[in-house]
Amino acid sequence: MFFLNIPARLKNLAREEPITFRYVMDGLLVGSAIHISSNTHNLFAIRLGANDYQLSLVFFLPQILNMLILIPGGLFIDSLKNKRQAMIVALMLCALGYIFSSLSPFVFGFSIVFFLASISLAGGAMALHTISWQSYFPEIVKESSRNRVITLRSSTVVFISMVAPLLVGVVLMLFKTTDGKIVAHQGLFILTVLFFLFSAYNFHKFPQVESAESKKISFIEVKKAVKSLLRNKPFLFFTSVILFFYMTWHMDWTLYFIGQVTYLNMNEFQVGLVVVCGTAVQLLTLKFWSRKNERYGVVLPFVFGILGLSLCPISMIIAVSLPVTIGPHLFLIFHAIANITFPVIVLNHYQCLLKVIGTENKSFTLSVFACIVCLSNAIMPVAGVALYHALGGDLNALRNAFWIVFSLRIAAALLWLFRWRVTREV
Repeated sequence: MFFLNIPARLKNLAREEPITFRYVMDGLLVGSAIHISSNTHNLFAIRLGANDYQLSLVFFLPQILNMLILIPGGLFIDSLKNKRQAMIVALMLCALGYIFSSLSPFVFGFSIVFFLASISLAGGAMALHTISWQSYFPEIVKESSRNRVITLRSSTVVFISMVAPLLVGVVLMLFKTTDGKIVAHQGLFILTVLFFLFSAYNFHKFPQVESAESKKISFIEVKKAVKSLLRNKPFLFFTSVILFFYMTWHMDWTLYFIGQVTYLNMNEFQVGLVVVCGTAVQLLTLKFWSRKNERYGVVLPFVFGILGLSLCPISMIIAVSLPVTIGPHLFLIFHAIANITFPVIVLNHYQCLLKVIGTENKSFTLSVFACIVCLSNAIMPVAGVALYHALGGDLNALRNAFWIVFSLRIAAALLWLFRWRVTREV
């Protein structure tokens, strides 16, 4: 009955709260585009003939490009009178990147290079879209309504992140040959392009909010923006604390894959099931945590989000310590339980950031923060694997590495709690 009522609910939302409706549609369209395409990048690269080194670049290169363009991109967005236009242009560039991606098999001899360049273009454009979206959001949504709007949008994205990979997997399974699967990938990329174009049209319907005057990008303006950022002590304190958490979070991403495939002998279906079950739990608990935000604010509940993620390494430690006949099943259960608090991370990190970015040079500040997170995202998974090999590269090493990650996450939770006590933010 709930899903049958969704069209009526959306119709009422569009009539009563048009801005909220547009943000829900943005979550649906952009979420669909991202989860249809990005989850299959590695598979498409393999089918184009990528080696292990080239596979590592599928994730690494977009992160590096993001770091190169985020800060100048943030300055550019701050210089605009109309940030809505920046979001539309960024989405069009995302679409262009996936048009190029779909053409990669036709670039004989350079298919992998062309594909890597194409997804890097799309990733960089998506980063600019995110920055402009985050900078535009507080200009049109009141602070009292932000938690609700973000909750509705996040619910849509989480639902899509659960459904889209399953549908994509079914589509790819229908094609038996490598050439057929490549054609299927191309079709999925074209579908991604359509979602990005629809999203650009959706943002065209948003209110046009213009600043009092546009700024010129100059050395003096850059210097002023940097000085303003360095004087923003709440932002610097926030960034140093949350960066430590992000580093502990990114550290074990590749280690989970090693544990699942090498030591738990999980097949592709089981690995996918872990993601689906974890996402389903997030969807079920999202509204619960949203209500806690309304009651206690968005800062203190973040501690529980970190503590929940601290259980993820424990779930792997327990699973690989048991017979392989039951280890995967228990990992599936424990990992799903650990995801109960993950919606706090989804809902609160941006709202916490909004409290410390200040009113001037918002896009520049958001860009600097995103650049720092990208650096962690690029380095820490590699550091986690390096730690695993330094400890011996065997089962005991994997367990010890996860114990270290667990300890660091507990420290991150305590550090965040200390920040809350010092600042008393809500």
